[in-house]
Amino acid sequence: MSNTNPNRWRTIDIVIASVIAVAFGVIFWAWNTVWSVTEAAFAFFPPAQSILYGIWLMPAVLGGLIIRKPGAALYTETVAAILSALLGNKWGGTVILQGLIQGAGAELAFAALRYRSYKLPIALLAGALTGLSAAIYDFFAWTYAYELWSYRVPYGAFTVVSSVLVAGLGSWLLVRALAPTGVLDRFGAGRERALI
Repeated sequence: MSNTNPNRWRTIDIVIASVIAVAFGVIFWAWNTVWSVTEAAFAFFPPAQSILYGIWLMPAVLGGLIIRKPGAALYTETVAAILSALLGNKWGGTVILQGLIQGAGAELAFAALRYRSYKLPIALLAGALTGLSAAIYDFFAWTYAYELWSYRVPYGAFTVVSSVLVAGLGSWLLVRALAPTGVLDRFGAGRERALI
């Protein structure tokens, strides 16, 4: 009997979403160190450091582009955040809620087009919305004590730009690079190479 619901998750969807999430959970752990050691380099204008933010948002967009099912962006970003918390970071367990909110941002982009488009514009929109959700979370959780116009607004702008370029464009380019290899053939991203 064939699967008549295209939005129903298959076992392969769960496995690949989990692999993406675990891989990025480890990348997050390493990126936390990059963030810490680059703080001095951005002492001239600390909000500019959020230009490095996009890597933390990449699994949401990548998961959505590959799995192409409701909940994929949310799942991959949240599981990556959980693993990052378990591996240890200076922000502790707060990154779990943060990952959930960031994943929801990307999920909104895919949901807005009813999970039917995975071209570059939707990848960029997913990147922008996950970056915006990250910036809003940080406004209330981390940057609330800083001045609005000289710190928080530039911080948010750099976060969104980073997310569009790294999470949005970067994920789209990664899917394009992987599709010809055949590793995505069990997914729409592999079957629709001409459209990505």
